[in-house]
Amino acid sequence: MGIYEYTRMPFGIKNARAHFQRMMDTIFQEEILEGWMVVYIDDIIIYLETWEDHVQYIYRVLILEITKERRDAYERIKYELTNAPVLILPDFKIPFKLYINAAFSQGLGEALHQRQIVDGEPTEGVICYISRQLNDSEARYGANQTECLCLFWALEKLHYYLEGAVFEVYTDCTALKSLLNMNTANRHMLRWQIAIQE
Repeated sequence: MGIYEYTRMPFGIKNARAHFQRMMDTIFQEEILEGWMVVYIDDIIIYLETWEDHVQYIYRVLILEITKERRDAYERIKYELTNAPVLILPDFKIPFKLYINAAFSQGLGEALHQRQIVDGEPTEGVICYISRQLNDSEARYGANQTECLCLFWALEKLHYYLEGAVFEVYTDCTALKSLLNMNTANRHMLRWQIAIQE
């Protein structure tokens, strides 16, 4: 079975505060023994005679080493936050592309795209993203049934874009096309087949 170990402090447990206090005392043991710092749970108090000493000791406690790895991570985060995909407005005269994917026993995710001319160049842009977690009974579905649910749910949620429009569905489930045309005794699949064909 193994051992269960917390990776963060679970506040609300009876001894959590005492354990956290002990860890803080251990981390700042040297500074506490030198007599210029007091730690109370998550509050760190630094007290010295002069302002200059105070600032110097604050830098000693709040050190931050800027390594190449941290700099690269910071730049990557900045890039991702400033270059997020911009959603475009739908043009109902152009065909849509519906990308669907079901993460087995986890959730459903869909993205509705469209290829439009942006700044004189054809560009595939995102109109919307939708996703949701599977409930307990859906998490027990097989892979093919989950993919079929994914398509059914996408068509249901995005009907205001797709109803009467031309669109293609892109999926990583090669069996989905044959699943929609086969005779099945599964009531869920039968209901989804009928709804999808409408």
